Amino acid sequence: MSSVLRPAAPGQDQSLSATDRAAVRIPIQPTAESAEARYRPISSHLAITPPVSVVIPAMNEAENLPYVFKTLPDWIHEVVLVDGNSTDNTVEVARELWPDVKVVKQAGKGKGDALISGFAACTGDIIVMVDADGSADGNEIVSYVSALVSGADFAKGSRFANGGGTDDMTFIRKMGNWALCSVVNAKFGARYTDLCYGYNAFWKHCLDEITLDCTGFEIETLMNIRVVKAGLRVQEVPSHEYNRIHGVSNLSAVRDGIRVLKVILKEKGVTRAARRRGAGTLGVKVARGETS
Repeated sequence: MSSVLRPAAPGQDQSLSATDRAAVRIPIQPTAESAEARYRPISSHLAITPPVSVVIPAMNEAENLPYVFKTLPDWIHEVVLVDGNSTDNTVEVARELWPDVKVVKQAGKGKGDALISGFAACTGDIIVMVDADGSADGNEIVSYVSALVSGADFAKGSRFANGGGTDDMTFIRKMGNWALCSVVNAKFGARYTDLCYGYNAFWKHCLDEITLDCTGFEIETLMNIRVVKAGLRVQEVPSHEYNRIHGVSNLSAVRDGIRVLKVILKEKGVTRAARRRGAGTLGVKVARGETS
């Protein structure tokens, strides 16, 4: 018999005690209030209990946010927008689109610094990273969450897994990503099909295992390496990356590619204790606004 709760059949005896109901396997009907508290509906056939936080680092992305927020599922527990000292009306637009949005003012600089600040503000059990340029489809979040509630610790988006794709990578960037991904697979025993992609989700407790301590775009690579080194269960999720809708990306293929390579080479000899010391130093710098 299915464990899914469903209404009692017409004429069913509602006077049975809880013990009698259990004996004949008749599910006790929850009240509307208790059911809403326990289950968060995702679709007509799927519901989850863990609250999901979505972290969106943004700097001058007011024009793109309507496209980003439009695709976010309404069952999300909270949206955390990390504002990188925007000079446009990014924060005002976010609050108009999602009245309950939690806005975090970034003290330092860089995507890594923004994500670390956003992660610290999350109250959900699951954290999803979404870019603010409109390149990510929020409708895919259900696939990431499904991977996590099915047993994965870290759900890693991949543009090159079967079913994924990208509209936003030049041939040079694709080759660079493939080369760097191959190095990570060889050095750390991973089996990734994609490396430098920012659409990922994970259980919040994973942050205790990977201890993030970098400030730039290379944070995604650092996370991918450290989840493998920590022995966490990783599942790739096919994802399609779209073109940035408005504005120009702050990503530099050469500059950030070199930073990613440095992270890869450095991580081979970094111990967990050293990571924790580094993270503590970074936390002090973030608080003082000294990161760059």
